Amino acid sequence: MATAISDFLDAAVGFLWGTPLIVLVLGSGALFTLGTGLFQFRHFGYFMKKTLGSMFDKSEHDAGSGHVSAFNAIATAVGGAVGVGNIGGVATAIAVGGPGALFWLWVAALLGMALKSAEVSLACYYRSYDEEGQPYGGPTYYIQKGIGRMLPGKISGIATVLAAIFGVGFATNFFSGVQAYTIAEGFTAAFPVPILVFGVVYSLVVWIIVWGGGKRVVEFAGKIVPAMIVLFLAAGLGVVIINIRNLPEALRLIFGSAFTGTAAVGGFSGAAASLVIQQGIARSVFSNEAGQGSSTMVHSQAKVEHPVRQGLWGMFEVFVDTMCVCTIMSLAIILSGVWSSGAEGAALSVSAFATAYGSLGAKFVGIAILLFGITTQTGWFMYYDVLLRHALKGNVALKHKILTFFRAIYPLPGLITIFYTVQNGLPTGFVWKVTDFFCAVPTTLNIICVVAMSGLYFKLVKDYKARYMGIGQVDPNFKPFFEEPPAAKK
Repeated sequence: MATAISDFLDAAVGFLWGTPLIVLVLGSGALFTLGTGLFQFRHFGYFMKKTLGSMFDKSEHDAGSGHVSAFNAIATAVGGAVGVGNIGGVATAIAVGGPGALFWLWVAALLGMALKSAEVSLACYYRSYDEEGQPYGGPTYYIQKGIGRMLPGKISGIATVLAAIFGVGFATNFFSGVQAYTIAEGFTAAFPVPILVFGVVYSLVVWIIVWGGGKRVVEFAGKIVPAMIVLFLAAGLGVVIINIRNLPEALRLIFGSAFTGTAAVGGFSGAAASLVIQQGIARSVFSNEAGQGSSTMVHSQAKVEHPVRQGLWGMFEVFVDTMCVCTIMSLAIILSGVWSSGAEGAALSVSAFATAYGSLGAKFVGIAILLFGITTQTGWFMYYDVLLRHALKGNVALKHKILTFFRAIYPLPGLITIFYTVQNGLPTGFVWKVTDFFCAVPTTLNIICVVAMSGLYFKLVKDYKARYMGIGQVDPNFKPFFEEPPAAKK
């Protein structure tokens, strides 16, 4: 029975995360890129000014209704996206697909910037307000409201079913606990700490952060994520600079093998062009989560005067995660020459840092995994919190009880997985397959629904350009939000 389930998961994950989802990600990214007039390219300077350039301008973060600043929202979203996948996942893409995988990582990210902007904007447009006037949104909200409006009256209820499918599929990731085990395994490999002891301390830290609710999570992210990103980029740049003499050959490998595949060399067994493309695009999706709908749940809570304004932060999120963090990690691996050593995952990243920092490289990667892991796990708490709020919105008393209970037990699946793995040898790879399967279903559903609502997004972009960029005429009858905030109704 176990073998049959494993075989089914292998086939299902291979299909769902294979060509269909890759085509869907690239196709939807191209649609939103072309539909907005190449916004992320033509207005690159503008959106960087409104994101990176406004980080220290408090007035830019507190405009509009919401209970989370735009900066803390993006810090939480980036913290949720930048995780062990940026260290181990990207390294695996290069180890399996070769240097050419980085080219496709870039392609998927550049198109993914438009897709992420669309889903974030829709999440802000369709967000709802709870009994305290606080906004919450995300895929379950815009699927139920947006798709529901598009369907005829008799079958409009299908949208609620689709929203439920997304919510249940996404929520199943909470029970795996594999991420906590991966963090524990990576950290204890670099430092002489018993994995069970680390598991308890790590879970306690996560519990302390999430017990304060969403407000404490975003405040924590706002403090640690910027420093975390800068530290990692600086260390990675150090590896790149030390091996800068290899840059011409590295660029030849990246662009030369992107379409032709990579020949076998050293411990690298070689890769066909199709594998190069699949690895680059799949790892980009896993890393920046464009199309997954996850970070939209925290973006929707931001204080923002227009949905597309927060959509610009969605673009920035993908840019930082993939074009900056993943690129530096990839170049460090390629330039240092360790990409063809036969190692994979975090071990390959450790090897790259060791070329510049010696034995300290492993310790640095261990610390990076810990910091990235904490921000990812606490960031995902916000996502589950939003799903619960949507599911329980009809019963305020029950909602508060369940949310309190959820905060109390949040770290338990990870802690249980660590203990059970150590005591009984839990097949971690099998659990990852289950996680990948349940993650693929809501991701596919989310992208299809976002594409179905592309017309609305294009109207939002047109309205934003007219209102804030001086491009076109403002339509006084167009409302930038589906539901007015409580304060605006009074």
